[in-house]
Amino acid sequence: MHSGPDSERIVIRRAGPLVGEVTVPGAKNSALKLMAATLLAEGTYELSNVPDIVDVGIMADLLAAIGVQSQSLGGGCWRLVNGGQVDPFAPYELVERIRASINVLGPLLGRYGRVELSLPGGDDFGSRPIDIHLRGLEQMGAVYELRHGVVHARAERLHGAELTLDYPSVGATENLLTAAVHAKGTTVIDNAAREPEIADLCAFLVGMGAEIEGIGSSRLVVHGCEPGSLRATDHRVVPDRIQAATYLAAVAVCGGEVTLREARAEHMEMLLRRLREMGLTVNASADTLAVFADGRLRSIDVATLPYPGIATDYKPLVVTMLAVADGVGIVTENLYPGRFRYVEELQRLGADIHSAGHHAVVRGVPHLSGAPVRAPDIRAGAALVVAGLAAVGTTTVAGVHHIDRGYDDLVGRLAALGADISRVAV
Repeated sequence: MHSGPDSERIVIRRAGPLVGEVTVPGAKNSALKLMAATLLAEGTYELSNVPDIVDVGIMADLLAAIGVQSQSLGGGCWRLVNGGQVDPFAPYELVERIRASINVLGPLLGRYGRVELSLPGGDDFGSRPIDIHLRGLEQMGAVYELRHGVVHARAERLHGAELTLDYPSVGATENLLTAAVHAKGTTVIDNAAREPEIADLCAFLVGMGAEIEGIGSSRLVVHGCEPGSLRATDHRVVPDRIQAATYLAAVAVCGGEVTLREARAEHMEMLLRRLREMGLTVNASADTLAVFADGRLRSIDVATLPYPGIATDYKPLVVTMLAVADGVGIVTENLYPGRFRYVEELQRLGADIHSAGHHAVVRGVPHLSGAPVRAPDIRAGAALVVAGLAAVGTTTVAGVHHIDRGYDDLVGRLAALGADISRVAV
C-alpha cells in the first residue's frame, strides 16, 4: 500500500462539488500513545479503530524492539502482547522516524525504573524540546543525563509530586501521566493539556486499573498503584479530529454536501464555530457532522492556541480555505515557530499570502491554479491536497510519504465523494 519516499504523486483536478458520506478513521495522536502505554502492564491488548497509517507500523516496530509484539488483525484492529520481556532501550533508527516515540519514556521509567531513549524525530517544524517532560520526571524522583543525543534516565521508584507545566504540552502531559500511574503516592499535574486524545489515554489507563481524577480538565490527579497491579485491556481509539477537519475543508473549498461519520463535534467546537463564521453550514448529531457549502467562503482572522482553541494542526487547512475566501484574513501561530513553511507551496498554486514571524496575511483569490507542489509535513501535505481541489488545472503533490504517516486513504475517501484525485507511480 505504501511505498518509499517520492515513488508516488497525488494528482488532483478540479471536479466540482463533493457529495456523499465519509467515515473518519481513528486518531493518529491517540493510537500511537495508547500503543506506547501497553508497556505498563503485561497481557494481551486489543485496540480497535486504529488508523491504517505508516506511523502505526513504525510504532509497532519500535515496541517490538523494546519487547511488545503487535499484529494487525485487519479492519482497524490491532493485538498487542506484552509478555514481560521488556528491554527499556529505544533504538535511534526507529525513534528518529517518529515523534511519538517519546511516549515510551513515561511508561518505561515508571514501570522499569530506567530508560535509554534517543531524542525523537518526526515532522520538521522548529525545535520542540522535551525539557518539560524531563523536569516533571525529575520532580518525581528521576535522574537523567543527556549523552550524544540519548536520554539516560533512571529512578528506583518514582514518587508522587505536585507538577505545574510551564505550558500545556500534550507530550509532557502524556508522559507524566503514564509515569505517575506506578509512582508511590499521588501526582497532581496542573496546567495539563486537555486534548481529547489525552482523555482517551486516561480512559485507557483507567481501563487498565489506574486511578485518575479530573479527566478532561487542566488538573489531573493520579493515585499511584503498585507496579504489577495494572492489567491489559481492550479499547476503541477516539476519532481523528484533524482528519475530520480535512474533509470539512475539502467541502468548504469545493462546495457540496457531505456527511462525516465518526466525527465528534464536541472535540472541534472552536473550529466549527469559526467555519460557520466563514459561511459553512455544519449540523452536528451524535458522532456525525453534516456539512453543506454553497458559494464563496468569507475571510476571518484566526489564532492557534492550546485546546480547546484552534489547534496548530488545523492551521494549514484554515490558510488554504482563506486562500480562496472573499476578503483578507490574518492567521497567527502562537505555538510553534517555523509552521508557515508550506506557504511557499500554496503560493505556487497562486495563493496571495505574506508571512512574517508568527503571522500570515492571506488575501483570498477567486480560485487557485494547478501546479506541482511538495508536502513538507503531514498536515501541510493534506492542506495542499485540499488546495488542489480548489485549483483550476492539474495539481501534482510530491512528498506523499508525509501524508501517509497521518492519513488513512485520503485519496480514496476524497475520490468516493466525487473528487478527481488519484495516486500515480513515478
